[in-house]
Amino acid sequence: MRFNAFVAALASSAALARADVADDAGEAVSSASSAASSAVESATSSSAIKKPTFTPASIKAPFLEQFTDDWESRWQASHAKKANTDDDWSYVGTWAVEEPSVLKGMEGDKGLVLKDKAAHHAISAKFPKAVNNKGKTLVVQYEVKLQNGLECGGAYMKLLQDNKALHAEEFSNASPYIIMFGPDKCGATNKVHFIFRHKNPKSGEYEEKHLKNPPLARITKTTSLYTLIVTPDQQYEIKIDGESLRNGSLLEDFSPAVNPDKEIDDPKDEKPSDWVEEAKIPDPDATKPDDWDEDAPYSIIDEEATKPDDWLDDEPTMIPDPEAEKPEDWDDEEDGDWVPPQVPNPKCSEVSGCGKWEPPTKMNPEYKGKWTAPLIDNPAYKGVWAPRKIANPDYFEDKTPANFEPMGAIGFELWTMQNDLLFDNIYIGHSLEDAEKLKAETYDLKIPVEKAQEEAEKPKPEDKPKSPLDLNFMDDPVTYVREKFDLFVTIARRDPIEAIRFVPEVAGGIGVLAVTVIALLVGALGAGSSAAPSKDQVKDAAQKAKDSAADTKDKVAESVSSGAEKVQSEVNKRTTRSQDKTSP
Repeated sequence: MRFNAFVAALASSAALARADVADDAGEAVSSASSAASSAVESATSSSAIKKPTFTPASIKAPFLEQFTDDWESRWQASHAKKANTDDDWSYVGTWAVEEPSVLKGMEGDKGLVLKDKAAHHAISAKFPKAVNNKGKTLVVQYEVKLQNGLECGGAYMKLLQDNKALHAEEFSNASPYIIMFGPDKCGATNKVHFIFRHKNPKSGEYEEKHLKNPPLARITKTTSLYTLIVTPDQQYEIKIDGESLRNGSLLEDFSPAVNPDKEIDDPKDEKPSDWVEEAKIPDPDATKPDDWDEDAPYSIIDEEATKPDDWLDDEPTMIPDPEAEKPEDWDDEEDGDWVPPQVPNPKCSEVSGCGKWEPPTKMNPEYKGKWTAPLIDNPAYKGVWAPRKIANPDYFEDKTPANFEPMGAIGFELWTMQNDLLFDNIYIGHSLEDAEKLKAETYDLKIPVEKAQEEAEKPKPEDKPKSPLDLNFMDDPVTYVREKFDLFVTIARRDPIEAIRFVPEVAGGIGVLAVTVIALLVGALGAGSSAAPSKDQVKDAAQKAKDSAADTKDKVAESVSSGAEKVQSEVNKRTTRSQDKTSP
């Protein structure tokens, strides 16, 4: 009964209101719609997810870098010239330490950022003490954030050989390194390098050993975590984002192999001149049969074939394109007579064929081809010749290649087409537990936030539903609210009762703001009054409706923020676990 009375009053007020009053009411409803849409957009934006705050790690390691305020005391950019190249390149690329500008997952977490596109960059930091992993596990771990993607360039690190000639200002591609590790991509090349330089114990020369089957790099704008583990039993493992992707043996999985062959071909041995390597020969006693016809054709006309009944003899296979039009700039005198392009005759596709019919061909049963003598085993065959083996004078056996030479510094020596590559939370040491703890305090906290932001910032699909009636609230809350309100207002300007009937979810739910405006207008008329409300009354009612939007905004935001709350809950859990681990 109350609803019917309300509808009746609504109809009466709508009928009596002046055109400008209706406009003011529409403006109030539109304002309320914008407020609700704003609430939905705010609730679904990446800013709704609370970010954890960076706290320096308490673990100790031979080298731990989180790029705190004193980072410049450890790192020095090089402006040396690139060595062993035909061009006179210098390391002119600049570096900075700053927070991410793309998908920031943690407040106050700064990293080392490569700033320039298509430039050579070099920067290094000496270790407080040389890292020697002889008889120990070596763990190398660091974060890479490709803020602008990576189309062509490297994001790998080098662990430099410890020697007296190690000068940061002279760091270049010629600086000797022990390990090179990290992602590299350009064109079809996409891999995570693991290269180590191995010293030949006999010659004293160094040789690069490359992992034969490296994993693919993660080319994303969210942070990726790269981990390399080498153990004293000559095993290695590569992890990306905590997932083990490669593992094996230093002695088996690298090229060239660490240890050379025990025997090699004798360079002085030569194949004898009478050595026969042909296993088969034509049978010298075979003769061509008398009835063998080498001239018989491979195919002949099928005399038994008949023309299909639906064959169109008078239809050409190609016709002028009926949709083609003569270009406006075509000049018959200069260009000649315009002729439309030819297209396949559509009539031919509906039948067996068009044009002059000719019988098909078939394989000639009498065809034999050119006669050749059959092959037989060669009685003089001696096998495939190979030089004899001799002991390798350069042979050695290194059973412990994992005992790398001491490493004195870390360096990034890179060229890339993309800028803003960010490196952070570098761990170089011997403790798997400490590396995992650092991961839990940094990567594990930021990555769910980054992925939630990435999901929230994905572009909306272009194929939006054509009608507001096809919209689903959870698919796109902002568009849902906006389109439903616009539809309600459009119909209400003409017939408020029809608007309530046609868009009931607006009138009864989200549209409480619009209904409030009109209800306030009805109240402004006074009981039993037949006069239209004044403009001031309408504005006053509209203002009250806007004021009431706050409560509705909160409800809308609450209904669409469950996804953000789930993400934040996961972040809180990880933060709590991290704090529990670090508390005494």
